Amino acid sequence: MAKIFYLLKQNNIKNSKVKGKWFAHGKTVEVLNTRKMANHISEHGSIYTPDVVFGVLEKFRSCLLEMLLNSKRVKIDGLGIFFTTLENEAGGAAKKEDFSPSKNLKGLHIRFLPDQMAETNISSREFIKKAEFVNAEVFAGALVEDEPSNASGSGSGSGSSQSGNSGSNTGGNTGGGNTGGDNSGGGNSGGSGGMVID
Repeated sequence: MAKIFYLLKQNNIKNSKVKGKWFAHGKTVEVLNTRKMANHISEHGSIYTPDVVFGVLEKFRSCLLEMLLNSKRVKIDGLGIFFTTLENEAGGAAKKEDFSPSKNLKGLHIRFLPDQMAETNISSREFIKKAEFVNAEVFAGALVEDEPSNASGSGSGSGSSQSGNSGSNTGGNTGGGNTGGDNSGGGNSGGSGGMVID
């Protein structure tokens, strides 16, 4: 079974409702760039050389960005959907005719919604069942921190991943990413239920 490493950290933020509580933070053993991923794929019984796989991955990256910038969603069967959401400046425009993208838009986010088809479901509630969790204290020197070490995030971390997925099970596929939460200035909070990649 796959191993997911974690370290436990205590929330020491003053006035936090969960001060003193302990939360798990994900740890990584290695960051694979495109070249390393191409080598890995090639070693898995592929008939293609690492250079060919690398070329395909690079082309996929550039084409994915091209499609996203043309208001299209890209669905990778068995993985999920890549799409964009808008983040507005706080306060919005006073009048409809006053709205200007250059003045009122703060960001364009790339988001990812995991595949939730029954046979390939990798939503957070299902994905967690595929992993074995290992306390990484003994490996801490060799691992890379995955999550921000801000304790307020850790305070809501265990819940936010679940609620984020709950959102992805609803609004994400209905176009909620381009309306609703994200367009009201909540782009960073995952209003659409998808995961922020940028």
